[in-house]
Amino acid sequence: MENYSIVIFILAIMIGLSAIADKIKLPSPVLLIVAGITVGFIPAIPDVELNPDIVFLIFLPPLLYDAAFNIPFREFKANISTIGTLAISLVFITASGIAVAAHYMIPGMSWPLAFVLGAILSATDAVAAISITKGLGLSRNTNTILEGESLVNDASALVAYRFAVAAVTGTAFILWKASLQFVILMGGGLLIGFIMAKFLAFIIKRVQENHLATISFMLLAPFVTYLFAENVHVSGVIAVVTLGLTIARFSNKVFSDHLKRQSKSIWDIIIFMLNGLIFILIGLQLPVIVKNISPQKVLPYVGYAFIITVLALLLRLTRVFLQKTNLQRAFKKGDGKITETALLDFKNSFIISWSGMRGIVSLAIAIAIPEHLANGQPFPERSEIVFISITVVLFTIIGQGLTLPWLVKRLKIDQPTS
Repeated sequence: MENYSIVIFILAIMIGLSAIADKIKLPSPVLLIVAGITVGFIPAIPDVELNPDIVFLIFLPPLLYDAAFNIPFREFKANISTIGTLAISLVFITASGIAVAAHYMIPGMSWPLAFVLGAILSATDAVAAISITKGLGLSRNTNTILEGESLVNDASALVAYRFAVAAVTGTAFILWKASLQFVILMGGGLLIGFIMAKFLAFIIKRVQENHLATISFMLLAPFVTYLFAENVHVSGVIAVVTLGLTIARFSNKVFSDHLKRQSKSIWDIIIFMLNGLIFILIGLQLPVIVKNISPQKVLPYVGYAFIITVLALLLRLTRVFLQKTNLQRAFKKGDGKITETALLDFKNSFIISWSGMRGIVSLAIAIAIPEHLANGQPFPERSEIVFISITVVLFTIIGQGLTLPWLVKRLKIDQPTS
């Protein structure tokens, strides 16, 4: 009963703070994370440890599905070059850059451990990106790039993470095997997502007159798709994203206006609750992790986390502006591969760079680090890696989340016309 009481208490705080954040025009993730940290340090409140399996099964599928369902497919297709660049190459560049910095900066951080940390923090987060940028008046192209990138890049980060953890256990890294696994994970996820979308469409065509049954099937679909994909060892993330993109196009053609409104109302409530819980749970993890490391290490490791945050931002800035240049060159060739709408200007390139927040996926991957190796020895530097990861997540969401609205206003980003 105590656990149920804590959950209800957290839900009440989350709903109240979300309403307050809307009133004072503050990004709700920032307020919720700060509240989570504050509540976590109250002595009377027991530790609330987040189970990574719950994140990957309960939170991630519906949030990814909803984001993919609502992303404009035409804009997604037009910006696929930028989305792919940021979701794949930037992930591995960031993982490598952080690994190099961590190895030379942090005492006792071996190369395999450094790459574990780099992989954890290599991908931006869909939930954080959408929650922070919502209502800022960004162009549809910019929103689509941010959302599309953070929907796809989790698969890249998870591949990098798996091989980094394997290296810690003594398994040799073989490039062609890593590349093949990445292709299988991505391709398999696409295939499973497409098959599940076709199966869901087949069912919905036959029950769409029953609105509750239709909406219920759509609510269940992302969970089933994610589990099915993971059980056949392909990317559940890519499968759910593919499902959302495919079903969105199908529903626009066959759903009545009443069914669309009814479905949206139910989904809005579910996503609101899950989003709020995610951010308050992120804040609650810091007090738990602080207890697991030496007090003398706290300030130095906060410093390491800050340096890693700045490094990740600089790498992102560099890659985004390089992509801006590459797009302009490709467009000038006139071969039709890059359309004018896919081009990036300085202002939106800077906003895309600044919006690279880490979030719940990085946190879940960090917490999922095994406590022991195969030989029974403790996983080296586990608590320190988790602490740095959580601190970087907090720096990006609070720091970049608070400054992003000011930055958008300062750069005078044009309001979208549609």
